[in-house]
Amino acid sequence: MKNLLLILGVFAIFTSCSDDITSLNNDTKNPTVVPAEYLFSNAEKSLVDQMVSTNVNNNVFRLFVQQWTETIYTDESNYDVATRTIPDNHFRTIYRDVLKDLSEAEKILSSENAVTPEQIAVVTNKKAQIEIMIAYSYSILVDTFGDVPYTEALDIEGHPTPKYDDAETIYRDLIARLGAAQASMNDSYGSFDSADLIYGGDVANWKKFANSLRLKLAINMDDVDHAFASTEALAAVTAGVIASNDENAALKYLSVQPNTNPIFVDVVASGRDDFVPTSTIIDKMNVLNDPRRTEYFTLESGSYVGGTPGDGNTFANYSHIGPKILDPSFEGLLMDYSEVEFLLAEAVERGIAIGGTAETHYNDAILASMSYWGVTADATAYLLQPSVAYTTATGVWQQKIGEQSYIALYNRGFEAWTTYRRLDYPVLVAPVDAAVPQVPTRLTYPSLEQTLNAANYAAASSAIGGDLLTTKIFWDIN
Repeated sequence: MKNLLLILGVFAIFTSCSDDITSLNNDTKNPTVVPAEYLFSNAEKSLVDQMVSTNVNNNVFRLFVQQWTETIYTDESNYDVATRTIPDNHFRTIYRDVLKDLSEAEKILSSENAVTPEQIAVVTNKKAQIEIMIAYSYSILVDTFGDVPYTEALDIEGHPTPKYDDAETIYRDLIARLGAAQASMNDSYGSFDSADLIYGGDVANWKKFANSLRLKLAINMDDVDHAFASTEALAAVTAGVIASNDENAALKYLSVQPNTNPIFVDVVASGRDDFVPTSTIIDKMNVLNDPRRTEYFTLESGSYVGGTPGDGNTFANYSHIGPKILDPSFEGLLMDYSEVEFLLAEAVERGIAIGGTAETHYNDAILASMSYWGVTADATAYLLQPSVAYTTATGVWQQKIGEQSYIALYNRGFEAWTTYRRLDYPVLVAPVDAAVPQVPTRLTYPSLEQTLNAANYAAASSAIGGDLLTTKIFWDIN
């Protein structure tokens, strides 16, 4: 954890002002090269911050899937994403603060003079980690917007107005890149080590993260191309996916700002009472007597009570966000064991021969979530309830898995939104005053793209069927 403070401190030094006039001798056209380690660390933190944030200027996905709702200012809970230019901020953060840093780190590594077998292996491992992070980041962009800049992205001099690539084509390439990256890694050698804020340089865990992400993208694509998805999902599972909470892709925050969890900054340090959990999720969990309620929410007058999505909810009248989530050092997750097990349950139901039964993977997913939140004492009784047990729970497999993964993905708004769009469960009803009459299926393109990259924006908008909140991502065909 101390490495995070050190890395951010170095960046502060690079960007600080000085009265030392010797700086006038610096060649500003050929600046000192920043080590690849600092760029990689910064990209990791920027990415996790963006995915974890609850600042409504940047991340509104908890509001989209009605995990939380707002109290006073309800625009975002009602799917107004234009007033604060939310798409611009999400788009810019991932391209500028994540992908650009990763790209530059890769260039620096390519220029290093690795000669010995060990040096070559370490550089190869580092490049593979960068590839995995790049694949994750582009998958978020595709799952948010659809077609996005890819082959011409990040090349400001060569392509100042990059074209938008076909989303499905990007997906297929990302899956290939993930397969190649994990295959190139050798866990007998080091990597970014302490500069890696997610796995601390553990190459074996990076391989499992790559395979798990490959599995996820393949499952997303199953309704589009079952044969392709089956091959890729099976290959990912065979290579080894995340198999315990100890292998979760997580960034551990510190207890002191500016290195705390962004939720703490947005909710606690700001002193604002802007959010309450919704009746949508609390009512579901109340019916199931879900033991995770003690960790997810606070009690209000002895009960768990959620606010109405999109309404101006009085903060004092409802349950609040649980203290564990508001802890400044609460970790930020990119992928966890529970999510992987739900994906494996889906794979079985989709006819992909990954081993095991859908029921077993479903149970393991719920147990993994219970373990993560520290409520294992009540987990077995929870699974035995007819409304939870896989053979007796209501509905088709999409509903069984969709309902339970929705609960397990609480506080992970983007992942919950993706799962909801893929499975169409749970059934979510748009607020009465919502800007569109359904939960959005994508974000609209950034307004700046319409101005600065107008021709490519227009082509992309036409290709996806219109730049609307209700246009579906290519894999969301049901």
